Amino acid sequence: MRLMVFFDMPMLTAAQRRRYAQFRKFLVKDGYLMVQRSVYSKLAINDAAVAGAIGRLQKNRPAEGLVQVLRVTEKQYATMACIVGNSPDRDEMDTPDELVVL
Repeated sequence: MRLMVFFDMPMLTAAQRRRYAQFRKFLVKDGYLMVQRSVYSKLAINDAAVAGAIGRLQKNRPAEGLVQVLRVTEKQYATMACIVGNSPDRDEMDTPDELVVL
């Protein structure tokens, strides 16, 4: 199964931007991969791993903002549709050489 973490944090002041960066670094260190700017995903093998990950999220939650966690099966995650527009900062994977296998 997968855990999807969605978060929305204020970034108006330098201190708020620092807390945002610290939370992002925690997510990456804890094994989450960025799906979008404030959406991260992580594999979890069982309910105990999910409970542990949620506990770590609660322990490292930011003082301000909103953090939401969605638990989905791998089959549900695999049905996600990726609709990509013509954005210059995003490249589509169009060859097998660019495929990332997790």
